[in-house]
Amino acid sequence: MGNQVDRGLRHASVRALTELGRSDDYRDRADAGRGLAGFAEMPEAAGPLLELVLDNGDTHVTRVTAQALLRRKDRAGLAIVASALAAADPNRHDWICTAIIDVLSVFSSDRDEAAEVSEALARDTDEHVSLGARQLLQILGEIDPVLRLAERGAAPGPA
Repeated sequence: MGNQVDRGLRHASVRALTELGRSDDYRDRADAGRGLAGFAEMPEAAGPLLELVLDNGDTHVTRVTAQALLRRKDRAGLAIVASALAAADPNRHDWICTAIIDVLSVFSSDRDEAAEVSEALARDTDEHVSLGARQLLQILGEIDPVLRLAERGAAPGPA
């Protein structure tokens, strides 16, 4: 019974956040994007999330929703970001790229994990996902992360 209640609450949360994402206030839409990102694996969240990443009203919504999806570091979040990249106008595309840099330029391991998932997404049957994943791979290839994990076997200390 607990599992059914949890599933019901998750669906209700997605419905409520989807409704918030239709608000005229960009702050509500940004909050909805952040919240919905936590449910990106649910099929009914994908469409509203894509709409929020491609928000016509405010690029702040685009940026924070994309950041939240990227922070998931999983296929569901990256697939939505990739699909948005493929469909974005030049302005939204720039803000999605900014979100990618915000989230994936600190740790080399984060960038590398995103690249690994993006390589698989580049072979996805959804044309937008595969096209966007190839764009994502190009962007990730240009990122020089701030922090790199020491290579295995390398002695710590100055080079």
